[in-house]
Amino acid sequence: MLKIYHNSRCRKSREGLEILKNSDKEFEIIEYLKEPLTENELENLINKLEITPIQLVRKNEKIWKEKYKDKDLSDRELISVMVKNPKLIERPIVESDNKAVIGRPPSDIEKLL
Repeated sequence: MLKIYHNSRCRKSREGLEILKNSDKEFEIIEYLKEPLTENELENLINKLEITPIQLVRKNEKIWKEKYKDKDLSDRELISVMVKNPKLIERPIVESDNKAVIGRPPSDIEKLL
């Protein structure tokens, strides 16, 4: 079953959710701001995305600019920062059993369908 890591306040995330609703696939909505990911879950997701942790960070968020932008953080530290501040995680993310994509643009979600 597919999972979408969703933020209902984000337009791109809402567009991604619509793509899933219009598909014939079953999916689960994970509201990651309300139910934060664990470090292990986030690390597994990053592995499925085939990216580095810094590539998942929303660098225009105020908290990133104020607290972390100028720090030299390890991958482990970046994962910890995103777990503590889930607003920093790019969205939407759609995950299948063995792969995941960031829905930016939302049409990228179709790669999993």
